[in-house]
Amino acid sequence: MINALLHADYSQRSAPIRIAFFDDRIEVENPGILLPGLTIEDMKEGVSRIRNPVIARVFRELGLIEQWGSGVRRIFAQAAEQNLPAPQIVEVGMRVRFIVRLSAPIYVADPVTPEVTPEVTPEVKRMLEILQRDMSRAEVMAALGLHDEKHFRQSYQRAASAKGLIEMTLPDKPNSRLQKYRLTAKGRALLTSNKP
Repeated sequence: MINALLHADYSQRSAPIRIAFFDDRIEVENPGILLPGLTIEDMKEGVSRIRNPVIARVFRELGLIEQWGSGVRRIFAQAAEQNLPAPQIVEVGMRVRFIVRLSAPIYVADPVTPEVTPEVTPEVKRMLEILQRDMSRAEVMAALGLHDEKHFRQSYQRAASAKGLIEMTLPDKPNSRLQKYRLTAKGRALLTSNKP
């Protein structure tokens, strides 16, 4: 909510900040597209451009924000810490929508039918197969034979995290140089169920 107040485009008249609560998610939407040169990926990495410097200064003096660019990273870290899917940031028309999922899909065993398991891409399956111990991003990429970090994050790491199959060893410090990844109980169960 603080991020929405801080980054809203108040020049759009009759365009309020919206908060919507659903069974599986919370959506916070504020008026104003991303500032020129700023991308959603930049936001996730902690890059920030201040649209409302006076509000930012007041929020900082009140202790509501720590430093520019830390809010989005903190939201993603807290979601990972609670084993929730990674939040989504999308531009919708002249607005930015932040979607926080309240829970990952739960796959339950049916007493009559076999256990339902999440559908995973071949990339995620390969990552789960090599992640037999705590491994850093560089170690996982090397084991997979990958060189493009952006491709790894999108097709492997985030896809596996969103399904609750892997987790960070230091969820409160997502950018730590000591950060590693490991299988969750769901990830181990999926691997076991796929073995012949």
